Amino acid sequence: MKPCACGSGKLFSNCCSPFLSGKALPKTVKQLMRSRYAAFALTGYGQYLLDTWHPDSAPAVTADDLGSVDSNWLGLDILDSSQQGDSGTVEFCAHFLDENGKPKTHRENSRFVRIKGRWYYLDALSLDYGGT
Repeated sequence: MKPCACGSGKLFSNCCSPFLSGKALPKTVKQLMRSRYAAFALTGYGQYLLDTWHPDSAPAVTADDLGSVDSNWLGLDILDSSQQGDSGTVEFCAHFLDENGKPKTHRENSRFVRIKGRWYYLDALSLDYGGT
């Protein structure tokens, strides 16, 4: 019984695991944001990241590239979120250690769209990237 990497305080099995395994779809933009963070923080979930990225903005990388851990992620703070109809936003800070072991924070306001009942990450405005 391990806590979820997204920092929700819930057990992984009751939080992001059903989304990452494909057994359930996120119902809210916050759930999608948390599950995408967990996918980045854990190894082997690159296909989930590609599947939840809007096709118009998805990067030209493979699932294996996305599924490899390239940062030491420390935590996620959801600062704000809004959802209206088939669009939503989530403002968050993701904390990590850089290649020199220094703490850094990535702050972003992500945009999401819902198509045929499924939420997708569209794009983001990076608000801050640097020291904590």
